[in-house]
Amino acid sequence: MTTTNLRIRRLTKSFGGVRALDGVDLTVPAGHIHALLGHNGAGKSTLIKCLGGAFPPDSGTIEIGGTPHTRLTPRESIAAGVAVIYQTLSVVDALTVAENIFLGQEWTRHGRIDRRAQEEVAAGLLRRVAATCSPRDRVGDLPMGQRQLVEIAKALSRSASVLVLDEPTAALSGAESDALAERVEDLRTQGLAIVYVTHLLSEVERLADAVTVMRDGRVVHHSDTAGHTRSDLVAAIAGRPHQEVAERPSAPGRTPGPARLSVEGLHGPGFGPLSLTVGEGERVGLFGLIGSGRTRILETLFGRRRASGGTMRIAERTVAPARPAQALAAGIALVPADRRAQALFPVLSAQDNVLLPSIRPLARSGLRALGAERRVFHSLAHAVGLRPVRPRLPGGAFSGGNQQKLVLGRWINEARHVEVLLLDEPTQGVDVGARQEIYRTVSELADERGTAVLFASSDPEEVVALADRCLIVAGGRIVGELSGADLTEQALLSAVHDTDDRAVTPPAEGAA
Repeated sequence: MTTTNLRIRRLTKSFGGVRALDGVDLTVPAGHIHALLGHNGAGKSTLIKCLGGAFPPDSGTIEIGGTPHTRLTPRESIAAGVAVIYQTLSVVDALTVAENIFLGQEWTRHGRIDRRAQEEVAAGLLRRVAATCSPRDRVGDLPMGQRQLVEIAKALSRSASVLVLDEPTAALSGAESDALAERVEDLRTQGLAIVYVTHLLSEVERLADAVTVMRDGRVVHHSDTAGHTRSDLVAAIAGRPHQEVAERPSAPGRTPGPARLSVEGLHGPGFGPLSLTVGEGERVGLFGLIGSGRTRILETLFGRRRASGGTMRIAERTVAPARPAQALAAGIALVPADRRAQALFPVLSAQDNVLLPSIRPLARSGLRALGAERRVFHSLAHAVGLRPVRPRLPGGAFSGGNQQKLVLGRWINEARHVEVLLLDEPTQGVDVGARQEIYRTVSELADERGTAVLFASSDPEEVVALADRCLIVAGGRIVGELSGADLTEQALLSAVHDTDDRAVTPPAEGAA
């Protein structure tokens, strides 16, 4: 008889009236790998954070090893035997492997850390996960695959019985991904219950004993791996059966004008070469799985990363931005995916967040034109549907969707002229209402000003809603294109899952 290590029952969680988890059930027996699928916003991350103690659920139970819990703190989650290894690893680069494994649970002898004992135990844990690094190696010097194994070894040091892996191969090469898969299979034989979050159906087919698909906070599909086909999973992720997937209605919008952005043979570490064009008033999507290189492409166009070669033109002007200031001067702006870390200034007012790049153009005789700034802010706030319209309210006090409107408004207000707008996951962490307002704002920007829009997204629903044309990205290259009636959620998912995403070495760590 198989022992169940993890049983989640009717788990719910809401944020500001938005239901992120809606009665989720999940059971993972010991010695099983359970794949968890769903595109961005499906609820996977919220479920993981409830399990790891980062979020308290509103209702439902989490049963670990037969003991039920209505909520967990991070410390209680670890004590219960849960180890969550997030996509962003928690290892400390400056410390050794052994110091990372025992961080927060150091062994002492006569009041001092017993480094020798720690290193001996760490060596055994590293052998258990077949890591090739030494307990004395500095983690910052290790390749990403070895860092991931250090995280797993750390989990095993705490007697974890439930292991959660969140997109573990997103930043790994093909060889590192294969090696990690072997380690995960070994851990299954050691009796761990493993929740494996992934976008790659090839990993599901190789590793999983069962699979659950989430969409809009609900479980919409569950089966043993022997009980489904790839098309079943694609249809479940997309949200409707294959035969019911409607064709994308052909929008009566304007025909794209001449090329506003032209890229030829662009390449850099982990991506390319690639060529693309975005016409005047055209909205082009870059769709690919996590680790496909979408973010790296946008950041290179914006000058945050240096290209190794290729050419780039804005209209008829050849540009080669080596830093963001040069890109902005050329008429290129980027709204990054992580707005709080990379774009928003939480302590500054909403008005200052929007108008920071526009203060000088609006100034009169070297002095700030406060009246003009207020007028531009209120005009922009009305255009994007900002709520509340409070110019002095700190940016960090707004909801996620309204924070995104502030960041977007920075580049589309009447005091700025942007030729090319780059958007990375434009509605990530945004509620449905704000999402529609952002789509409307971007569409109006393209239609009325002729701005060329290039956006990256891992959400097929978003691509269908926003793009005139979509480029499929895998392994840092453009491998296909969809447009018109062919641009459907089903077609997008089929395109990326039918592509061998490991045929090209994926971008290095941190690149989406």
